Amino acid sequence: MKIVSWNTNGLRATAKQGFLIPIFEKGKVDILCLQETKVEPEQLDETVKNIPGYYSYFAYSKLRKGYSGVAIYSKEKPKEVLYGMGIKKFDDEGRLLITKYENKNKNKNKKLTIITGYFPNGGSGPHRLKYKLEFYDAFLKFILKLRKNGEHVIFCGDINTAHTPIDLARSKANEENTGFLPIERTWISKVIKNNFIDVFRYFYPDKVGAYTYWDQKTRARDRNIGWRLDYFFADKYFFNKKNGIKKTGIATDYYGSDHCPIWIEI
Repeated sequence: MKIVSWNTNGLRATAKQGFLIPIFEKGKVDILCLQETKVEPEQLDETVKNIPGYYSYFAYSKLRKGYSGVAIYSKEKPKEVLYGMGIKKFDDEGRLLITKYENKNKNKNKKLTIITGYFPNGGSGPHRLKYKLEFYDAFLKFILKLRKNGEHVIFCGDINTAHTPIDLARSKANEENTGFLPIERTWISKVIKNNFIDVFRYFYPDKVGAYTYWDQKTRARDRNIGWRLDYFFADKYFFNKKNGIKKTGIATDYYGSDHCPIWIEI
């Protein structure tokens, strides 16, 4: 199984520019998780909304158009789909989409749960940083509850925080900026302490220059002055020989957004 995650920075623009369909054609993707789609499904062309061979699901902002939003395209039809974590002030921004799949092995009661998330940016003032941190805390409680209920959880998306200095090009210059504040980074450490593994760092613990976001205005991608803001986190269950995650990668050569796709193979 191959799962791809990508912040498209506007799904309609990504599709119009010809960057969406090739992911399905070339990537052999089983599940595609998108973030910052900025669209309601009714606004999408049918060729984007309904990709042949895939079931599609969209969560979007109830507060304003062209803001936030996530989507999942899945070859297998999920048993259940959730549009948020059940907390109105977070769900109304359309930042989470959860698909649940039955375990085909009848001897096991664990189920696969895939979550795509567009986590809040802490900019635009103290109130948004507060909102981001509250969202973080609520989300961790949510996924811990899912796991306690017997679900194997993989969550991915734009976390909007670089975890350690190795995860951005200019760590010293950004120590007091949102996206690299100690309080934001501490939350990622807390996720890891709760046995959710940063998949990329599991395979590449010391790799430098591995980024997923670059500022477009300064053409930072050309110089690889970037941030690793996009992640796959997976329950420890996915790191065993039979059911494990085998590969992961960052598709830095794929354009169409200020972020690039990331992927895992199970």
